[in-house]
Amino acid sequence: MNPSDAILPVVLCGGSGTRLWPLSRQSFPKQFVPLVGDKSLLQLTLERVASLQPAPTTVMCVTAEDHRFLVADTLKDCGMQGTVLLEPVARNTAAAMALAALQAPPTALMLFCPSDHHIPDRTAFADTVQRGRAAADAGAIVVFGIQPSFPSTAYGYILQGEPRPDDSRAVDRFVEKPPADQAQALILEGRALWNAGIFLCRAKVLLAALEQHAPDILASCRQAMATARPDDAFVRPDSRAFAACRSQSIDHAVMEHHRPLAVVPYAGAWSDVGSWNAVAELSPADAEGNRVHGQGLALQASGTYIHAPHRPVVALGTSDLLIIDTPDALLVADAGHAEQVKQVVAELEARQTPQAASHRKVARPWGWYDSVDAGDRFQVKRICVHPGASLSLQKHHHRAEHWIVVRGTAQVTRGAETFLLTENQSTYIPIGEVHRLSNPGKVELEMIEVQSGGYLGEDDIVRLEDTYGRG
Repeated sequence: MNPSDAILPVVLCGGSGTRLWPLSRQSFPKQFVPLVGDKSLLQLTLERVASLQPAPTTVMCVTAEDHRFLVADTLKDCGMQGTVLLEPVARNTAAAMALAALQAPPTALMLFCPSDHHIPDRTAFADTVQRGRAAADAGAIVVFGIQPSFPSTAYGYILQGEPRPDDSRAVDRFVEKPPADQAQALILEGRALWNAGIFLCRAKVLLAALEQHAPDILASCRQAMATARPDDAFVRPDSRAFAACRSQSIDHAVMEHHRPLAVVPYAGAWSDVGSWNAVAELSPADAEGNRVHGQGLALQASGTYIHAPHRPVVALGTSDLLIIDTPDALLVADAGHAEQVKQVVAELEARQTPQAASHRKVARPWGWYDSVDAGDRFQVKRICVHPGASLSLQKHHHRAEHWIVVRGTAQVTRGAETFLLTENQSTYIPIGEVHRLSNPGKVELEMIEVQSGGYLGEDDIVRLEDTYGRG
């Protein structure tokens, strides 16, 4: 097989993962959270598609504008080159896949993968994808289905039809998340597979299918890509044209109506990590069925999952509970209500609770900050700046700042002067003073920032110059 036959992986990174709150939030969705050891699901997905043969020379990711640097950092950590398409607003998988197909060469063989699935056997995954090549080369859109292990009501199903001559089967029909009795009947019938949301096809085949079944979505995406702005590895579609696009999943927009459609089963371990019960199953259970991550302790308990990476959390005499602890929010739920966590997030959003969408620790392209404490007219942050990175040249109308270096070296611009600070040294930034913080060293810069003033919101930042293209 020639390198020119390499598959172009397209990793769809746009999900919000609200069913894994409070760990997954809008500002830091589950695909970026280290859920399996010290690796995120996105990193595991990129490593998995890199194992395809012949090895992909590049990868494409589709993500939200706000998450672009999280994706870029993960690509860098994996040692992979890629193009990152930035969705100005969320418009579901049909639009995301249309953008990718328009960006790729028409004959590109594209593998569309969600970024938030856990598939531990890379070899089995790669072999299954290769089984779909012949059908894709023959002009079909290939979907991959998971051999079901129980009658789940949380997954959609694919019913297999007649065998095709290319080591696949025709798709009879799709069944959307059935009730328990129907799910049981589907499995007993023997033709049903869980819908993994993974697709293989030529770019031109997908575009033709969109033109036939969802021409309005394709038209909006064509218009958005016609004036897309490249920015290093990022591609920004036109925001106004894309915002006018209808939001619909690729299953409803295309797959339920399109033929030829082929399906290839995957028999290995798979999880969409779509609930805390699914996350719990990634950890081994003790004799009483308890699973513990971090500093949790289950005593006289059964069927209890504890996620406690930051502090000791003790479950005493509990049964079938999910306990998820983070620095600024705690979830305690009956395991039978795991699918309703999404409703909890909606309720918190309705109450305008900040923890519904944002963590205390916030990722930035230059590093991160953690809001350690806050009160009337003050806020304390712990700030980490990566080597060679710098914050924007900026000023504030309502707050002053005190900076204390804890580790590393800081280069400080304050008005017309620029100077260095090392460990245990500090400086003061008055209200309205133009300033910038940079890390000229080779180790992480850690510092404590104490803000004081009448208004301390993140929107009190006037950026005069920025390395990362933020306005």
